[in-house]
Amino acid sequence: MQWEPVIGLEVHVQLATATKLFCADSAEFGAAPNTHVCPVCLGLPGALPVVNRRAVELAVRAALGLNCTVHEVSRFARKNYFYPDLPKGYQITQFDQPLATGGWLEAEDRDGAVHRVRIRRIHLEEDAGKSLHDRLPGRTAIDLNRAGVPLIEIVTEPDLRSPAAARAWLTHLKQVLEYLEVSDCDMEKGSLRVDANVSVRPAGSAGLGTKTEVKNMNSFSAVEKALAFEIARQTELLERGGSVEHETLLWDATRGEARPMRSKEESHDYRYFADPDLPALVVDRAEIERIRTGLPELPAARARRFREQYGLPAYDAGVLTATRELADYYEAVAARAGDPKAASNWVMTEVLGWLNHRQCALSDLRVPPEALAELIRMVAKGTISATMGRRVFVRMAETGRTAPDIVEAEGLAQVSDEAQIEQWVDEVLAAHPAEIERYRAGEERLFGFFMGEVMKKSRGRADPKRAAAILRGRLAPR
Repeated sequence: MQWEPVIGLEVHVQLATATKLFCADSAEFGAAPNTHVCPVCLGLPGALPVVNRRAVELAVRAALGLNCTVHEVSRFARKNYFYPDLPKGYQITQFDQPLATGGWLEAEDRDGAVHRVRIRRIHLEEDAGKSLHDRLPGRTAIDLNRAGVPLIEIVTEPDLRSPAAARAWLTHLKQVLEYLEVSDCDMEKGSLRVDANVSVRPAGSAGLGTKTEVKNMNSFSAVEKALAFEIARQTELLERGGSVEHETLLWDATRGEARPMRSKEESHDYRYFADPDLPALVVDRAEIERIRTGLPELPAARARRFREQYGLPAYDAGVLTATRELADYYEAVAARAGDPKAASNWVMTEVLGWLNHRQCALSDLRVPPEALAELIRMVAKGTISATMGRRVFVRMAETGRTAPDIVEAEGLAQVSDEAQIEQWVDEVLAAHPAEIERYRAGEERLFGFFMGEVMKKSRGRADPKRAAAILRGRLAPR
């Protein structure tokens, strides 16, 4: 029998606020344990929560960017469970009246297939603390700095059908959230966490099988591997005549397997009820529309515009819109250089090559858009060759100086004077008589060798086109 996977995702996203959701404690990552706490997030008697307005704005921004309907009235509820890192004994979240519902997001997988995933709901909630199992031998320590940090939970419909599609969709979701500037989405810091619900069913069936929930995946690669493992496990189990248990599993990346954690809870297990300390959350229509008008152009739309406005290939447009910062940089270069395709080539090769080689951010690059555009114009005018231009770019990135300054100070301007180029060509040919005979005997690939020697002799300054024409004339059979 052929089996079909059915995958839904629950994505927890930490909102980019300075303070927590219901108190004024810092939400900064990396502080000493239990230093960003107060009576509210410690759950001390009599401490009352107050909603962080900025967190609400960012949550609405995310919901609108993901095509959701934002409800003017939503409500907070208490999700009751007992765990050492939850000092109140309950988590403040949203249940039957979430902030937003009914959205969608499309993403293209590595095979070019487009997957539209419906978003069931987006709700606000506070984070729990963190259990630390490696600080004290034989004991578990608790750090409550994260307790109360603002999150949104994005819950999808079970619309994904493969681990690869899930990974591609999550990658695009992260990109959209970063464009919206609602979160840094740093998985290493826990700013973005993914739980996956997965089941299998006979191919073509409309029903749903018993699902399991997989947790503890710290990268999108881990999500893909964990889903592949669980799909294979469920398929093998069903083919043997067994049944899938409704349970929560923990992904063990070291062993490459998912291990049972507990039976899967249902909503009634958490005894949800409206939080008596918090009134209804009201975001009026005018505020929603104000936030909507401030949304940026999102990556898919921007890539489409780059193809249409600048005539870029789809690959270029995809690379250049990978981050909002890179897309802004490219557009600034293209506007000043006057040649969008040349700007694309320089940003994709020289700029990204430099950043990748040195493992640094675009904000660390000492070549502002106007300086790179000036270099591109100099190459286009023939002031310097493309090869020399690449060398000049490296010097610009190293020193922060402009291209004209470097070219003038280091004598790098392209030489077009035929007499000078002829002298360089003649000196190269005089030094390689044997290679001349081989070339004239039919080894035409040696032409590249001669050109390389001419450019080396001129220190890269010879006009390549004129040098090639002169060289061909000198090498012609006599």
